[in-house]
Amino acid sequence: MTTPLVFHPIYSQLELPERHRFPIEKYVGIRDELLNRGVEASRFVTPSPVDLSFLTAYYDPDYVDALSTGALDKKAMRRIGFPWSQQLIERTRTAVAGTCLTAKLALEHGKALNLTGGYHHAFADFGSGFCLFNDLYLAAKTMQQTPSVEYVLIVDLDVHQGDGTAKLAENDRDIFTLSIHGEKNFPHRKQRSDIDIGLDKGTEDDEYLTTLEQALTMVMRQFQPDAIIYDAGVDVHVNDDLGHLHISTQGVYERDTQVFALAERLGVPIAAVIGGGYQRDIAALVDVHIQLYRAAGVID
Repeated sequence: MTTPLVFHPIYSQLELPERHRFPIEKYVGIRDELLNRGVEASRFVTPSPVDLSFLTAYYDPDYVDALSTGALDKKAMRRIGFPWSQQLIERTRTAVAGTCLTAKLALEHGKALNLTGGYHHAFADFGSGFCLFNDLYLAAKTMQQTPSVEYVLIVDLDVHQGDGTAKLAENDRDIFTLSIHGEKNFPHRKQRSDIDIGLDKGTEDDEYLTTLEQALTMVMRQFQPDAIIYDAGVDVHVNDDLGHLHISTQGVYERDTQVFALAERLGVPIAAVIGGGYQRDIAALVDVHIQLYRAAGVID
């Protein structure tokens, strides 16, 4: 069965100050690279922005309203890390919709991938670290609206702890959160996931992949998911500007392969998002992100 890919050009459409830390061009770069490698344009599914009422069903209505209308105070916007614009809100609503659509398509096709997503530092009532609304939690809730899905596992392998996701799912026993991240990295104040593993700076492939294998085994002892959401952040890569881990491109591919193999072994659908990655060389960054699509069998 063909794996759907979710993309909207707005993912890479955001005016940012010069030398801004966020690599906004990478999303269209991933799309273009997939096309270059023979993926047909018809494989891409286009999301429409989520309705604000969908966001307020799960997140603080005052925060959603203030952020979407530009009324959020400067300090709160600084914490997010983007200057406010109408385009930012439109892009965010579309990106979140993309992850929720990916979740739905995964239930139909067994596997689906978004070309953005992983906004895991967003909490119910504030945004942080380039994240405005937490798409991973919303995608889990979207999956749970299907009768066949009660329990959702969120595997977060971004180098930064999925603190917003952990907090949102804290009292939700139907969502299990696993975060493997750099211990001495953002966020300074960690939240409590169901399983947290903090890695030392300089961690290399062998230790990383063994740790992941052990962590997934631990998860299976504690939780039997009906579906998986996977945040495949590549800021673990040795060349990442913000990561401090020493994972090779091949290591990223093997990591992603492990997670897809878990879904296959359990016979459950998996929705994947690309997560963080902060090399300034966009072509090099795209090459690391593209490992997710290799591991999923989208390209060779």
